[in-house]
Amino acid sequence: MKLQEIFRNIIATDSLHARFLNTLSLMENTGARKISASEDKSKVSYIVLKHAAEEARHAFYLKKQIQKVGKISDFPTYEKPYLIAPFASYTYLHTLDIQVCRYLKQTLKLSGNDLKYAAYLLVTYAIEVRADELYPVYQELLEEVSSKVNMKSIIVEEEGHLAEMINQLKEFSPAWEMHAKVACDIEKTLFEQWIISIGTELGVN
Repeated sequence: MKLQEIFRNIIATDSLHARFLNTLSLMENTGARKISASEDKSKVSYIVLKHAAEEARHAFYLKKQIQKVGKISDFPTYEKPYLIAPFASYTYLHTLDIQVCRYLKQTLKLSGNDLKYAAYLLVTYAIEVRADELYPVYQELLEEVSSKVNMKSIIVEEEGHLAEMINQLKEFSPAWEMHAKVACDIEKTLFEQWIISIGTELGVN
């Protein structure tokens, strides 16, 4: 099922829309936590700190958007009843991280902090590429129905993140595009599984 069809189905029902916003909030929060977990205890750059802070803010912003279609108190946590496709949503970033780490170990023989940093670069890049596709599509459909929910501020920041990730990857490796493609291919499979899981839950596959 196309992304637009999934979003249209979700936006059409406020309670479903609220659960979707909570799910996106979970995924942004997971990203923020993973960035923080990848940090060296002392060698934390401005860019890495900025990314962690902005991803956490996106999680908060998305949570706050719930009040435009429902009550935030009805979605108090990221527990299963308050999410769409909870298993796929919980495991999406974790699985991407695991598979990218496996690739880096096999191809570049990385370990320890070097592995954590390289995984941060590739995983974050793949997620920013996805965000640059997902949020504009979502925003366009929100505007079609004159929804009060708005993703414009996230879109602007995610575009900046992608440019910053490319700069960091260029410093990381002259073969960064090859490594980034592998990460994006892994992410594409996981994203498609996530969309299928949402469609199955909505009964629209």
